[in-house]
Amino acid sequence: MSLAAAASGFVVLLFLVQGQDDWGVTFTSTEICAVKGATVEMSCDYKHPTYMYGNNLTVQETFWFIKDLVDLTTVKAYTDRVQYSCDGKRCTLRIRDLRKSDSAVYKFRFITNPPEGRYSSPTGVTLSVTDLHVYVSDLNSYKKMLTCRSDCPLPAHPTYVWYKNGHDIGIATRSHSGNFQYEDSISCALGGFEDFLSDSVYPPKPPSLSVSPSAEIMEGSSVNLTCRTDANPAANSTWYKRNGNPALLSLSKESQLVFSSIQSSDSGLYYCTVENALGKRTSKDIGVDVKYAPKLLSVSVNPSGEIVEGSSVNLTCSSDANPAANYTWYKEDEDSPLHSEQTFTITDFRAEHSGNYYCEAQNTRGRHNSTVYLNVASSKFIIKCCGSLSGSYMLSDKFQSSWGPSLASIGSLGLHWKASVILSKSVSTFGVLITVLPNTSLQNLLSMFRWVEIW
Repeated sequence: MSLAAAASGFVVLLFLVQGQDDWGVTFTSTEICAVKGATVEMSCDYKHPTYMYGNNLTVQETFWFIKDLVDLTTVKAYTDRVQYSCDGKRCTLRIRDLRKSDSAVYKFRFITNPPEGRYSSPTGVTLSVTDLHVYVSDLNSYKKMLTCRSDCPLPAHPTYVWYKNGHDIGIATRSHSGNFQYEDSISCALGGFEDFLSDSVYPPKPPSLSVSPSAEIMEGSSVNLTCRTDANPAANSTWYKRNGNPALLSLSKESQLVFSSIQSSDSGLYYCTVENALGKRTSKDIGVDVKYAPKLLSVSVNPSGEIVEGSSVNLTCSSDANPAANYTWYKEDEDSPLHSEQTFTITDFRAEHSGNYYCEAQNTRGRHNSTVYLNVASSKFIIKCCGSLSGSYMLSDKFQSSWGPSLASIGSLGLHWKASVILSKSVSTFGVLITVLPNTSLQNLLSMFRWVEIW
């Protein structure tokens, strides 16, 4: 079936005389709309003077062209698709298997003898080659309205053919409504051109997710999450984070969620929804696990506060890391590690244990350390001693130890002797610090000082 006859039914014939001195070309139609894959015909009538330079004029050659006066039959894109025919002074161009690229203005040229007698139409026939499209609109929350559309006005009163999942559903109107399932695929065609279907429309297929790069995700790196589906019309994508903010980002017709510098807080489960006019689908979850070196490192001491000599002390190292960190304990100025677990225990803390301790947290992404200072608590100079003696004694607030340093203004300390002790000593910048240990006598205690007053 040719579209030319139909086209001539709705386009007013224009008879425009081209040129002067009775030279001219008149086209039967100046605009034609045809669907891709169809065959179209366009015709013109030409005229010329009977005589030129005293000679009878005879047309020797006719052809159609688009630009540069190049005969269409010699253009590669039209090979085996164009055909000329002339009947008297009416000539017709026939183009079959129309392509979108055939949309153009087609002009006519004829050449007489003598060669000076030649004429090219300044105007021509505008051919628009269109696809058919199924447009979807909502009637209500359940029903859809489908309309078969073209990009240009088709001949008046064409008939239509509708297909669902490849089967003719017996509807010949331009529009129809109905309920559609996720597996349905709808297309349309013009009556008589059933081989040239529109593209099918269908709801989104179940979306799939991917993450790039697919290898281990490092904090600070660029990461793309991609949501893919097959849908027509194209589906809009929306990304969500599970147990997080509701709609993280609406990407319109884009399908990627982009982290230009991903952070540890971005770890979690993500999913996307895809939606077009025919339906909506939700993807499965995809996990994002951001790896990073230990950070927020801290050291805790238990018990807290002053450390009593002889007591047990626990040092615990904590950090935020992915993968989980391994811990190693060191003492300052010592090369060998003390312990290789998160908690390090000193069971009998002595003065020689005092100093800086640091823990090193390490994983495959890096390492970090933190330091804590430990020191044994100083004596308060309350001396309990000597169960073999009785009575109460007062220690002068002025004394000098046998090793030199003096301690000023410590106040009077009451001594009531109730148990046997021995004395150990240490020296601070403020004076003599005295710690009492078992198995000595008051006389031994007093003999350790150069002089002491008791009253």
